Amino acid sequence: MSEMGRHIVCPHCASINRVPLSKPAKAARCGRCKQALFTGHPVSIGSAHFDQHIQRNDIPVVVDFWAEWCGPCKAMAPVFEQLSTEFEPEFRFLKVDTEAEQELAARYGIRSIPTMILFWRGAEFARRAGAVNTDTLRAWLRQHKTR
Repeated sequence: MSEMGRHIVCPHCASINRVPLSKPAKAARCGRCKQALFTGHPVSIGSAHFDQHIQRNDIPVVVDFWAEWCGPCKAMAPVFEQLSTEFEPEFRFLKVDTEAEQELAARYGIRSIPTMILFWRGAEFARRAGAVNTDTLRAWLRQHKTR
């Protein structure tokens, strides 16, 4: 993040946008595709743009590693959705389907799902495995909000 703004990766086209600190990030639009940079919903992501989001966003990125067949993952989905609405634009919320993206799951050592990993400028700095309720996940995010 520079004094002039922070870099935000577009959830639609993966281009990097500089959002001035003086402007509300929640209202920001992508300079390339003109769509909203924050939608209030988690973004499903694959390996093609994963590293771009993890490394180039100047905000913490929380990733939910999940699978369609996983009961706890399905129970966790509305919690993750609700908190994405609540915490954007302070965090970027991504979802990775571990069945479709087995290489990403292996790279991050995902052994159980759901697993949430919090990244800051390309590095993992917190991890939480298992389904949790809204209050527990909210407290976990607030604990790491100061980054």
